[in-house]
Amino acid sequence: MARQAGTSRILIFGGTGYIGRHLVRASVSAGHPTYVYARPAGPQTRPSNLDLCREFRSISVHIIEGELEEHEKIVATLKQVDIVISALAYPQVPDQLKIIDAIVSAGNIKRFLPSDFGCEEDKIMPLPPFQEFLEKKRKIRRATEAAGIPFTFIAANCLAAYFVNFLLHPHDPRDDIVVYGDGEAKAVLNYEEDIGKYTIRVANDPRACNRIVTYRPKSNIISQHELISLWEEKTGRTFKRVYVPEEDMVKLSQTLPPPENIPVSILHSIFVKGDLMSYKINEDDLEASRLYPEMQFTTIDQLLDVFLTDPPEPATAAFE
Repeated sequence: MARQAGTSRILIFGGTGYIGRHLVRASVSAGHPTYVYARPAGPQTRPSNLDLCREFRSISVHIIEGELEEHEKIVATLKQVDIVISALAYPQVPDQLKIIDAIVSAGNIKRFLPSDFGCEEDKIMPLPPFQEFLEKKRKIRRATEAAGIPFTFIAANCLAAYFVNFLLHPHDPRDDIVVYGDGEAKAVLNYEEDIGKYTIRVANDPRACNRIVTYRPKSNIISQHELISLWEEKTGRTFKRVYVPEEDMVKLSQTLPPPENIPVSILHSIFVKGDLMSYKINEDDLEASRLYPEMQFTTIDQLLDVFLTDPPEPATAAFE
């Protein structure tokens, strides 16, 4: 892959995952020599992942097959790149300690972005199952800082296409929609393609080095009731709103076995407590739409138009 002047070489862990594929495509589109560290294909590999790897190779992505336990292979790969982005799914979050160790050994990485792409975990206190979930991510943040690795932490908030699929179930004809709590709490829904584009931009921005960047464009702040009403306008349908009271969600978080208690705790945090909007972004904080006013986030209104014309497929794993 020919390297253009002024471009960084970017390595992505989890590049075939739900958010990782958007990062890979955005990196290539921005002209960066792009590498993906992925598990070797085997009998359990999904056909969709094989298709994705073929797509990546067709656009000159370097795919390095290996396991996270292969320290020397990871170090050798790191020596070929400048920036490392992890998009590993939740079960693999603790494994990022192995990536941190390899980055320290390699000694050449200019920026590391660990796998966040959700809420700003250092600023919220959700129900215990979600709190335990976030504690694993906090541990990676603290290990990155302690290792002295230049970093950017991303608070991308909700993955919009995933949550539109989850909340509105646009692929089936049901006439009822579940509302969590009273439906009034504000959430932040950002389209996955935008998260990919902004993250690649942030990873190369000196202003974002050793900082947290939050993705909170005003046009993407919405309550469940507002989202449902907008969908009703788009579709010309009327939906029955079925409410799940907060006390029921708290009880479920206490009685469901792990890991089933995590999704309900996430929903409580986002759509009942409104944790994504529970803290202020001050003028000296970094917010993506302010950092790059020339770029445009896909609005919720525009995203729902996408679902009307060419709906994205639902994610294969809950809260991946």
